[in-house]
Amino acid sequence: MAHITFDTKNIENFVADHELDEMQPLIKMADEQLRNRSGAGAEYSDWITLPTDYDKDEFARIQTAAQKIQSDSKVLVVIGIGGSYLGAKMAVDFLNPMFNNELADNQRQGVKIYFAGNSTSASYINDLVRVIGDQDFSVNVISKSGTTTEPSIAFRVFKQLLEKKYGAEAAKQRIYATTDANRGALHDEAKISGYETFTIPDGVGGRFSVLTAVGLLPIAASGADIEALMTGARDAQEEYSDSDIKNNEAYKYAAVRRILYDKGYTTELLINWEPTMQYLSEWWKQLMGESEGKNQKGIYPSSANFSTDLHSLGQYIQEGRRDLFETVVKLDNPVSNIDLPHEDGNNDGLQYLEGVTIDEVNTKASQGVTLAHVDGGVPNLAVHLPAQDAYSLGYLIYFFEIAVGASGYTFGINPFNQPGVEAYKTAMFALLGKPGYEEQTKVYRARLGK
Repeated sequence: MAHITFDTKNIENFVADHELDEMQPLIKMADEQLRNRSGAGAEYSDWITLPTDYDKDEFARIQTAAQKIQSDSKVLVVIGIGGSYLGAKMAVDFLNPMFNNELADNQRQGVKIYFAGNSTSASYINDLVRVIGDQDFSVNVISKSGTTTEPSIAFRVFKQLLEKKYGAEAAKQRIYATTDANRGALHDEAKISGYETFTIPDGVGGRFSVLTAVGLLPIAASGADIEALMTGARDAQEEYSDSDIKNNEAYKYAAVRRILYDKGYTTELLINWEPTMQYLSEWWKQLMGESEGKNQKGIYPSSANFSTDLHSLGQYIQEGRRDLFETVVKLDNPVSNIDLPHEDGNNDGLQYLEGVTIDEVNTKASQGVTLAHVDGGVPNLAVHLPAQDAYSLGYLIYFFEIAVGASGYTFGINPFNQPGVEAYKTAMFALLGKPGYEEQTKVYRARLGK
């Protein structure tokens, strides 16, 4: 039995049983393309077996490096963008208290984790430099090429900050480079400078890389259990290996999504009821959107944080265009709980809830919202987590990854490339006057009237 539970009872009015049966041949074909590495983009599908086929020696080095960071630093600045940022951010938030960076040192498992290189905002960089202040810190720069603009800018800033604080040679001992094994600007700099280096595998694309060094080093430095994380993913790899939808809930999820899409439900909202899961949605949005959104096809991935967003987006979800469905990630057992405090009188109208925990209120709210949205014409799927821990997260990561791999092939696309990402880079480089883009520079500047 799967560790997490996929619940489809709230789509009974939208999807008939026979429709799932009719999706089985398409899912079987997608599974064969995944497992046999015969589909488009198969060279980037090593994530399928990653939980059982990863570099154990490097994994041990990651754990050692994390311990060193914890011993000599209060802060780790993680520099990356896209898949080199979202997976780590998602996991660090998921596996640690909400205000982990604000906790006293003796109340925190690992170091404070801050992210940079995920934008080109000068104010953000300046604010982060101020936050670090005189605290000891290290840097983990993550880039396959070493020339992606946003992280490259951030790395220059924080590398020079390290050199100013510790000196050039000592700074090198506080820089950890996660990059290509054999080539690229960052690989070359790391080799020359002697940075400790970890590998981004060739066969694992960025949005699937959270279970590689890309995600594992920041996660381990935060104090989370990366061994349990990998164990959860490994067990999920085994659980979701059957091509039969009846025996594979990840494939059932893929099939249901495709059925709903064909009926006109073209937007999927990932819903959470825990603020520490907000970045789970952000990671999921890249995973789904970058995998499926091509050839003018694909489900648009969006998200909402409940009950917060019920007071902003709730009206639209309830009564707007009927082209969206929800997938709720619900935690069945909270990390911690609190009783509603007693108060004399009933000025706030909450007396009827005394004796009830706040998580019970959260759960009843989630159930009520589901019923209301289903009645309002919104198909509702649910993924239930028994616990908010590393094992469950590893399991959940693999659930979504294998699901989108299969669903991508049902769209008749390459789920593992991202050609559209290059379009903005070309325009940006041209407008900035990067060498090699001279012709594009003329074209784009003319379009802007400059």
